[in-house]
Amino acid sequence: MRVLLVEDNPKLAAVTVDAMRSYGFTTDRVATAYDAEEAAANVDYEAIILDLGLPDRDGMSLIEPLRRMTRSTPLLVLTARDSPASIMDALDRGADDYLCKPFVMGVLVSRLRALMRRGALRYDVILREGNVKLDLSLHSAHVDTVELQLSRREYAALELFLRRAHHVLSKSDVEGALYGFGEELSSNAVEVLIHRLRKKLRTAGALVDIHNMRGIGYMLAARRP
Repeated sequence: MRVLLVEDNPKLAAVTVDAMRSYGFTTDRVATAYDAEEAAANVDYEAIILDLGLPDRDGMSLIEPLRRMTRSTPLLVLTARDSPASIMDALDRGADDYLCKPFVMGVLVSRLRALMRRGALRYDVILREGNVKLDLSLHSAHVDTVELQLSRREYAALELFLRRAHHVLSKSDVEGALYGFGEELSSNAVEVLIHRLRKKLRTAGALVDIHNMRGIGYMLAARRP
């Protein structure tokens, strides 16, 4: 799942991005209000995390423009401002939640997941299709009782396909969901990733497969006999 982090502190941003990655999130980080608007206008994010102390303008004034652009995208304010007035102002402007610094990373992730479950996105903690089960709270994947040993990117890809089961995803859909800004991407990166994931599913006896819809994209559905 792809998330936008708007945070101007480079050390905190780096720690947050790394931690979010360990929870299976692909995170794009920007440091200014201007870059945040540009990113939100061009990428379909599953959630936005917004700091208020930005160098080019107050992040509070960014909430309403982001809400107009993204509408149903969960927006969580993450800031050191802990006064009731700031919290009420942010929520009144359109923020969905408010978390004060310092914070526990697990709490941030749980808040994001809760916001996503309330929205249009199917963001269940446990995803199932056939005999494949993905448990986001434990960051585990099983085929029946067999645990799959997946890389971070393979896990993220399986989550993406389970959420969109029986729907065709184009190559650009997969790239957009799994790869962030600045990541170097070979022309066949998606194909190689899906090949590895498909092989692990079949080896474990999965009753689903990621089908190649020639010229269109990929779809996770019941395995062909």
